[in-house]
Amino acid sequence: MSDSGTGTEAEARPSAGPSRLPAPAPRAPGAAPGAAGGDPPGLGSFLARAAAATAVLTVLGAALGLVRDQAIARYFGASDASDAFLIAWTVPEMAATLLIEDGMALLLVPAFSLALGRRDGADRTRNGQADAGAAHRVASRAGTAEAGTVRAATGACDTARGAVPDPVRELVAATLPRLFLLLSGGAALLVAGAPLVVGVLAPGLADPRLAVDCTRLTAVTVLTFGITGYFSAALRAHRSFLPPAGVYIAYNVGIITMTLVLHSVWGVRAAAAGVAIGSVLMILTQLPVFLRLVPPGRPRSPRFGRLGKRAARTAPLLGFTVLAPVVLFVVSRQSQVLVERFLASTLPAGAISHLNYAQKVAQLPMVLSLMICTVTFPVVARAMAAGQRERARLRVERDLALAGTVVLTGAAVVLGYAPQIIEVLFQRGAFDASDTDATARVMRVYALGLLGHCLVGALSRPFFSSGRPTWFPAFAMGTGLLVTMGAGYALTYRFGVDGIAAANALGISTTALLLLMGLGPRVVPIRTRAVALSLGRLAAASLAAGGAGWACAPLVADPVLSLAAGCLLVPAVLFMTGLALRSPEAVSLLALIRRRFLDGR
Repeated sequence: MSDSGTGTEAEARPSAGPSRLPAPAPRAPGAAPGAAGGDPPGLGSFLARAAAATAVLTVLGAALGLVRDQAIARYFGASDASDAFLIAWTVPEMAATLLIEDGMALLLVPAFSLALGRRDGADRTRNGQADAGAAHRVASRAGTAEAGTVRAATGACDTARGAVPDPVRELVAATLPRLFLLLSGGAALLVAGAPLVVGVLAPGLADPRLAVDCTRLTAVTVLTFGITGYFSAALRAHRSFLPPAGVYIAYNVGIITMTLVLHSVWGVRAAAAGVAIGSVLMILTQLPVFLRLVPPGRPRSPRFGRLGKRAARTAPLLGFTVLAPVVLFVVSRQSQVLVERFLASTLPAGAISHLNYAQKVAQLPMVLSLMICTVTFPVVARAMAAGQRERARLRVERDLALAGTVVLTGAAVVLGYAPQIIEVLFQRGAFDASDTDATARVMRVYALGLLGHCLVGALSRPFFSSGRPTWFPAFAMGTGLLVTMGAGYALTYRFGVDGIAAANALGISTTALLLLMGLGPRVVPIRTRAVALSLGRLAAASLAAGGAGWACAPLVADPVLSLAAGCLLVPAVLFMTGLALRSPEAVSLLALIRRRFLDGR
């Protein structure tokens, strides 16, 4: 994290796509760091373009994810084989959350931002040295008495410049090799302990051997996802968003290719091998841009030869007191999936698959909504580092409103048209009409927790943006996990997979409420009551729109046409209901429409 200066080396470097934030306007002399309440000129339009480009790649990756799920459903249906693969897939899912999507980003984006800030300071020092040198030459030619003083200052600056290493290279040298060794050891342990892991995750499986084989094939993702997450965090801190957004395209291409080519020979093991191949492609997708932004080379460190000392200086945000709360938060969040599959393993074959397909489709709106927060996370981190609390508050409140609007619109479509969505996507081959009915029912229950999932992802980022130790997110997530476990045990026996989905929605909503209540007093002074009321009005409008879709969906027999009509009906009902409830987002959208179309502006 750094002060919002201009003329940085990082900003001058090329990047793939719309990946650079414009330099904030310099503060007036003597202005307090937190004086700036809004975003710098041009920042909003950049963020919109970056979020849009990131969303496009995310949609492409999600579309390929659906193709991947369709291939698995077509060849293996909802059976013992698909359940075995999904048990093994628990490892990549946990690794992706911990090492790509949340954990690594929450730790390393602030750390790389700090290193870039120190590099910016060194650049400004070098610029000052150049100015001093020019002044020295002018003074020497003029023969003034100040020439000696300027010469002495310039010499001192030159000496200091030679002793300052590149903070970004120092950070990479202090962290990447040790991360590689740690993750390699973790992958090897997982290969050796696969039978134990499967026994813990799914004790109800009649024959765990297939799940063990698939787990060993996917174990490499512990290493490959870690490197992918490291590269992603570094690139996002450099404001290069497109390569990280494209990694899931490469990942799903690997899985789809291996499944289509080898399913008749290896069975579901082909999909597990595709997970390993796809994870390697994720690294290769980012490697060229990473090497351009962080060129390899021996870091300049004449005074600090020991790696431990470099790590202490260049990576202060990666100490145990900061690392432990992030890891505990992310593991607790992903443990909701472990609880679901543990409970579902005691149900008839196919229950785990129904949960998986429902969750993957239902959470697509949440993934899209969080693209906004992914792009703005470095902005919030820099604002917090500069002490610009008002700017951080405005950014966070704006993000919550936009993300909430996106996810609740998607949730309304899911509520209204779940059977049509599943039929269009999956009902073919081994996936029959009974699987469609079971999956659609579960997906509607999952939709009730989508706002909670979105808020947990959006609210956790400001908590960790300052790089200071904070245990509150882990406490909130742990509380939600306990609610999920308790409700799951209470509801599974009576309601089966529907009870598991309901427990997930209840637990994640509890976590979201705790994070919303705790953010203002602890980190960013958001207007909690106003934000909660705004989201509550949107949620009510979403329920009304989902109900309208549910009632109208059966009126069109063809599922494709019914879904197409719903994509028009649901947003229209949500917008009109939002206006009736005086939702700020709906009112703002109406004002924008009037300004653009009615007033001719």
